[in-house]
Amino acid sequence: MKKFSMLFFVCLSILISTIIAQNKSSQIDELLQKYFEYNRLNGSVLVADKGEVILEKGYGTANREFNIPNSADTKFRIGSISKQFTAAIILQLVEEGKINLQGKITDYLPEYRKDTGEKITIHQLLNHTSGIISYTNLPNVWADSLRLPYEKDYFIEHFHSGDLEFEPGEKFVYNNTGYYLLAAIAEEVTGESFGDLLQTRLLDKAGMTNSGSEDDEFVISNAASGYLKRGPKFQKDPYMYMLNVMGAGHMYSTVGDLYKWDRALYTEKILSAEMKEKMFTPELSNYGYGWLIQNMPGRDSTDSTIIHTHTGGINGFNTLEIRFPEEDRFIAVFTNTPGASLLEIALNIDKILNDKEYTFPKKPIGDHIYTVIMEDGIERAIETYHLLKKEEIELFDFSEPELNTLGYSLLNEKMYDEAIEIFKLNIQEYPASANVYDSLGEAYMLKGENDKAIEFYTKSIEINPANENGKRMLKKLGVELTEDEVTVDPVVLQSYAGEYKLVEGFVFTVREEDGHLLVKATNQAEFEVFPLNETKFFYKVVDAQIEFNKNEEGVVESLTLFQNNQVMRAEKIKLENK
Repeated sequence: MKKFSMLFFVCLSILISTIIAQNKSSQIDELLQKYFEYNRLNGSVLVADKGEVILEKGYGTANREFNIPNSADTKFRIGSISKQFTAAIILQLVEEGKINLQGKITDYLPEYRKDTGEKITIHQLLNHTSGIISYTNLPNVWADSLRLPYEKDYFIEHFHSGDLEFEPGEKFVYNNTGYYLLAAIAEEVTGESFGDLLQTRLLDKAGMTNSGSEDDEFVISNAASGYLKRGPKFQKDPYMYMLNVMGAGHMYSTVGDLYKWDRALYTEKILSAEMKEKMFTPELSNYGYGWLIQNMPGRDSTDSTIIHTHTGGINGFNTLEIRFPEEDRFIAVFTNTPGASLLEIALNIDKILNDKEYTFPKKPIGDHIYTVIMEDGIERAIETYHLLKKEEIELFDFSEPELNTLGYSLLNEKMYDEAIEIFKLNIQEYPASANVYDSLGEAYMLKGENDKAIEFYTKSIEINPANENGKRMLKKLGVELTEDEVTVDPVVLQSYAGEYKLVEGFVFTVREEDGHLLVKATNQAEFEVFPLNETKFFYKVVDAQIEFNKNEEGVVESLTLFQNNQVMRAEKIKLENK
């Protein structure tokens, strides 16, 4: 009788777990269907929890010309998610003694320019601190150069060997050149093509039968096409020669195969424990080797958890993966049409899995305003925007990216005057954002009104001195920037030292050292912040600023964080011990 009872309770437990998983799957599917209905999701999604796949499904179309639907098995270009595979191959070669993490580029590519190549380590290529200019930031490279079938040696000499933007190791700047060079180095030390290395060293071992490297022009079965979005309309994204993004964004995969990769990383099939520790150790900007390591955004401090994550974006494709190693959870969202807020989707899925309150998406205001522009003109469109924001604020999404994306759609159609008015509207709505001024500067530059372009690029840099794109554009416009160095008395800096609580469990620790101010957030690396004036400082590694607030007696009592159009106050809770 006891055996029967035990068996009954085991079966009941399994049944309850199955019912809960099915309920969460239904909730997630309902959420994703709403994203699809609002043109905010066109792709495939996989969600797994505690080692079990609870949803794996396609939404929308893989090929719009022939109305072929997306499915769980549709293959997508995964863009920069490819970097973690490149990093894994490099770490295997490190363990085999064929590569040294502190070795220099010229140790492995002797023809590379020596003045820079003798400075930059493999470690710095892996974690985006090399200082090399990323070739994908070069003028016209996406519209022109990436379509051409370059030979590797020529491509390295002409696209990957520019002057340094900063001294290696000084700061983090995301860089595709570094990962192309890593792939070239792997080929050099093994004598094998990178596609073969990827197949034999990683994909075969992980059982990833629906993934590969686009090394040639062969047809890939069941592959999605990538699309651009122009308001509510779509067009096929232009061709590019995929070997030009070798190591940095050259792979295709399915959501199911990426889950197999997740499973393999819990074992030592791919990397030893020592090499995995190196891969997942966060450094500048919380980036390891091919992965971003951070707290899960949107979590309460009481249920915060570390995640391993990366995004990808390449010619009509956008991808996101999140691993939750402490919870054995995995989310992958692949799309072949712009418009999806992948992180927002993942955050809502995570809330469902945690039985938290989640929100359904809103309609994209950008699509609606685009239609009004085309039918009734820009003045009527702006009137409509204000009317809808007053009367339908719960129905439409009025976030900054909506207008920014609309503005760029208009720029791509050479509707410069309309784009300028949309960017001006975005400045009215989000005057504290550096990005909106940068976008307006670009619109004026494309129109040929360089004086106004300079005005708005300059304003963008005033708000965010770390805006490297704005600085490059000003230099292109003939403006030589002279950055006046602001210095703050070390005694004043010492008055800022202490701990500041943003929310329960998330604290900024501030300290002064040799006239520099250093800030560390909970579970993040420590970074120096640089003065705009005596009380306001900016990060160079991320678009964010902090300002210290004093009470009437002149005592520092809090700091304010400015990031992503949010203004957040953190109260000072503890002075640093002297």
